[in-house]
Amino acid sequence: MAIIQQEFQHNEFQMLVGCIMLNQTSNKNVRRVIYTFFERWPTPQSVVDANPDDIREHIRPLGFYNKRTSTIQRFSREYIEKKFINAHELHGIGKYANDSYEIFIRGNLNVNPTDKILIRYLNGEFIDQ
Repeated sequence: MAIIQQEFQHNEFQMLVGCIMLNQTSNKNVRRVIYTFFERWPTPQSVVDANPDDIREHIRPLGFYNKRTSTIQRFSREYIEKKFINAHELHGIGKYANDSYEIFIRGNLNVNPTDKILIRYLNGEFIDQ
């Protein structure tokens, strides 16, 4: 099975939001909400314009839903407004999401992730694309 970053690598914004969702929760939990999340809020502007209570309720199964809602909305605002070169310049983007950005958006396989799933991906264990 493809990992979430592979599924969303065609859409930089959505792939990064997926990484924010993946922080401190399982792939299985994220799969329960990510597809309907992007049906409802497919673009950064739609996330910025969304009622935070609606987002919070939608992502509640992921845990940390208050913080995660705030992070996703601030990230979306910065994604629109900020001229960034590297993903980690945006709010909510740490090493894991930045490594994912390098691998799946930029095609840079010369990263040293600490995340076990990204390490397995780079070792060729996930080949579905």
